[in-house]
Parts: sequence; structure tokens; C-alpha cells
Amino acid sequence: MLDKIEIEQKNGNESLTFKKNELGIKLIDFWKWSVSDLVSNATRGRFAEFIVATALNVDLTKIRDEWGAYDLESPEGIKIEVKSSAYLQSWFQKELSGIYFNIRKTRKWDEKTGKYSEIPSREADIYVFCLLNHKDKTTIEPLNLEQWEFFVLSTPAIDNCKHADKSMTLKTLQKLTKGVSYDNLRDAVIKQYERGQNREKKIRD
Repeated sequence: MLDKIEIEQKNGNESLTFKKNELGIKLIDFWKWSVSDLVSNATRGRFAEFIVATALNVDLTKIRDEWGAYDLESPEGIKIEVKSSAYLQSWFQKELSGIYFNIRKTRKWDEKTGKYSEIPSREADIYVFCLLNHKDKTTIEPLNLEQWEFFVLSTPAIDNCKHADKSMTLKTLQKLTKGVSYDNLRDAVIKQYERGQNREKKIRD
């Protein structure tokens, strides 16, 4: 049995080495080379997680778990799944992209057994849908958080939605909840979590 590797957070100044010699190439050079395109789908998704983490005061010294059953856990213990979408892509477009978010149930990975759960589920308490709500390629800047809009729903609310099983369109999302700005995101998460807990309690009772 091979135990899980405990990853230590790096600062970017670590150097590539060869035959015990530093090559003058830093880890931050790799970061700049690989993730500077914040508009690309893969990088935008991770960046959206980071944005939500900062809004919720998540401990950023804890390394992102690639295989976690959910993306983030708030200081209050709220389990959060983050999804992102955008009108604009890095590549050539004939028109703006349609907005939808993946909400498929997934099989949980158990790092102790090295197996996936048999039954798909939604493990998070809350879903945060992050929309890069900007339509001009000449001025798009994901670092400008005013260009983002956030929609928050509890998992019970999603489970109860008859019109969405595998994906959620923006139109459906807007019928279920109002978009909020970055500075109101934490409050929206807490309120939706409390509503979700109340909904679960009523079902149990």
C-alpha cells in the first residue's frame, strides 16, 4: 500500500535542478507559462475556485485537493462545489458562448481504499456558480472581480429542481436565485446553506 503524499505549499522560487545544480529556471516560470491564460476553460475553473476561496476566507495555505469530493470547505464547515462559465473563450469565436454549468452527480473518490463510490451523489452543501460576465474581448480581465457574477444554491435546491439534472442553464439559474457580486458572496453562501439545512430538516420531520 502506497500512502498519500503530503504536499507542502511552494512559493515559486524553487529551482529546477540537474545533477544537483540549479538551472536558473524557477517554479514560478512554469506557473507563468502554464496558467497565464485565465480565460481558458481549465484555468478559469481553478481560478474561480480561488476567487470563491478568498471571498469565504478559506485557509489558502492548505493545498487544493484535485480529487476531493467537493472543491472547498469554509471556516464554518460548509462544503462547497464551484462551477464556472463564460461568454468569451481564448480562441476564435463566431459568437458568444452559451452559459451553462455542469451539475452532474459524481462518484466520490475514497483515497483510503483507492476506489470510487458505487452510487453517484452531490457531496457539497452549496454550489457556487461563477459567471465571467463580460462580452468584450478587448477589455476582458478575469482579475477584475467586477466582471464576475456569482449565483449560489444549496444542494437540496438543486436536487429539487425538475428542469436540471446534468446541467444548469443561466436562465434556469436566474429563476432560482439572484446573482451577487464578490463582496456579497460570503453572505449569500451562508444564507443559502441555512435555507438548505432548514429544507433538509423539514424533509426529515
